[in-house]
Amino acid sequence: MSIDQANAINRSAITPALRLLPPRMDTLQARVEMLAICGQEADFRHRWQVVDPARPEVRGPARGLFQFERGGGVRGVLRHAQTAAAAAALCLTRGVAADERAVYEALAGDDVLAAGFARLLLWSDPAPLPAVGDVNGAWQLYLRTWRPGAYTNGTAAQKVRLRDKWAGYYATAREALTKASA
Repeated sequence: MSIDQANAINRSAITPALRLLPPRMDTLQARVEMLAICGQEADFRHRWQVVDPARPEVRGPARGLFQFERGGGVRGVLRHAQTAAAAAALCLTRGVAADERAVYEALAGDDVLAAGFARLLLWSDPAPLPAVGDVNGAWQLYLRTWRPGAYTNGTAAQKVRLRDKWAGYYATAREALTKASA
């Protein structure tokens, strides 16, 4: 949970992605949420889903810094009425065909595309973004939009560990962005 890693992701992926999306999508709340999700899903570094940390060569189906699956988040962002046009424009700018397969295959190598899709997935949620500092509201948004299988299928103890992990990543994201804007 490195503030330096969070700042690097904000500079190299999130900021360029938000410049390619409608300006109203660039808010501090969105950036904090996106960084917390990047930490939770990819520890600010993995571009492929890590199934077993002891065997990093074993990869799951999720790709990119925000861990999108082809038939889940990728499909949803490309098809949702609130995000389809912006997703198509983002894909065009990034030189990727706006179809599930092309986007999915590009995510592991294009952090800007991954961050753009992350912001669009958050945009598709009808509720407003939680206020900065609302850790539980941010957690609930993450659960609604990412629908993490480890949480959904986890035991009570695993769910507690995942929620605790979220609190740490959220704090890191918030601190990184608060220091960056100070």
